[in-house]
Amino acid sequence: MTSPGTARRLWALGEPYHALTYFADEARAAGEAAGLRGFWAVYFALRAAPLGPVGSEVVTATFYNFAPAFVARRVPGVWSSVTPAAALDARLAGVDAAVRRVLGEWATSAEAREAAELAGVAAAAVDLPGRPLAAANAGLDRPGEPHLALWQALTTLREHRGDGHDAALLDREVSGVGAHVLAAAAGRTDREWLQRARGWDDEAWTAAAEELSARGWLDGEELSAEGLAMVTAIEADTDRLALGPWRALGDAGCDRLAELLTPVRRAVVTAGLFPDRNPIGAPDPS
Repeated sequence: MTSPGTARRLWALGEPYHALTYFADEARAAGEAAGLRGFWAVYFALRAAPLGPVGSEVVTATFYNFAPAFVARRVPGVWSSVTPAAALDARLAGVDAAVRRVLGEWATSAEAREAAELAGVAAAAVDLPGRPLAAANAGLDRPGEPHLALWQALTTLREHRGDGHDAALLDREVSGVGAHVLAAAAGRTDREWLQRARGWDDEAWTAAAEELSARGWLDGEELSAEGLAMVTAIEADTDRLALGPWRALGDAGCDRLAELLTPVRRAVVTAGLFPDRNPIGAPDPS
């Protein structure tokens, strides 16, 4: 039986390929060609596009860990520069160009096609209730090219996992900024980078840290024993809630997809397109 560890392993293997849409120069160029300006305008428009022309409140709610004012500086303004349909075209164009540069002939290979078929089976099995970003991506047409079909499937699965992670945080009354405080305390990334990348000021960070300390989860700037147990439980719940699609694919399918994604992940990371300093924190699955 497929285990929660399988869900974590396949997330770690697939995340760098999905993240081309954030970190590849081609993705930003495609967004700017569509009318957007700057990294964050491209990020919010391309990631939120499956939801339609939503406002900042919806993006703040579904993305979960951004400061509301940080989102509001870009959304809904991005929709005056690009329609959601054009943003969807731009994100595929950016991924297409990045993959062809980094992976070359692999994009049209039998391995890419097989990986797309396997990931597509899992993506078709995502749970939709309570999973807004997964549902929005699941409702999109499947691209015809195998490397783009793979990207769309992995993106649907990634957002499915993220929706579940948000539910695990919400169940324990951990706010968006609180989740970042815990991540920094666990040593997964640093406070300065997270505040800059997610828009939280010192006041909000300190208030969240004080609230978590009052709950007994922090010992200074580090996790307490209870905090470590709770972070471990949140991650375990995230893996468990992400497991359904991988069970639909089955053990043999999961093992084969992992085998196919391993060189893809290696190529993306080697090309420098999945930076170490990022809030995603996808571990090395080896």
